[in-house]
Amino acid sequence: MNANDDNPMPNGEMSLQTIAMPKDTNASGDIFGGWLLSQMDIAAAVAAGRIAGGRVATVAIDNMNFLVPVHVGAVVGCYTEVVSVGRSSIQVLVEVWIDSGLSGEKIKVTEGLFVFVSIDNNGRTRAVK
Repeated sequence: MNANDDNPMPNGEMSLQTIAMPKDTNASGDIFGGWLLSQMDIAAAVAAGRIAGGRVATVAIDNMNFLVPVHVGAVVGCYTEVVSVGRSSIQVLVEVWIDSGLSGEKIKVTEGLFVFVSIDNNGRTRAVK
C-alpha cells in the first residue's frame, strides 16, 4: 500500500473475516491487541497450511504496529500473502483491515510477518510438500 494512495486496498487474499465483539474489549472499549493477534495467527496458519500440505506451527511473529483502534462491531478482515517458502518454513504477511461501517471504506489496522514451520504428526520438522 502506498501512503499516497487515494483508495488504499488490502494486499493478498481474504483468509479470515469476523466481527469484533464486546467480550474481546479492554476497559476502554477497544478490541484487545491479543485478540487481533490471534485472528492474524489463524489466518496465517490457513495460508501456510495450504502451502505445507499439512500441519504447521507458528515459530515467529515479526514487526507489528497497531495503526488505529478496532471498535466493537467492526468487520475485521485478515488478508494473507505468502512471502517465501523454504525447505520447511513458510513466511506469511498478514494485513488486517476493518470496514468502517456505512461508508464501506476499508481502514488498515495492522500488519505482521508470521513464520511457520511444517511439522509431522509427531511435532517434528518436515519438508514442505
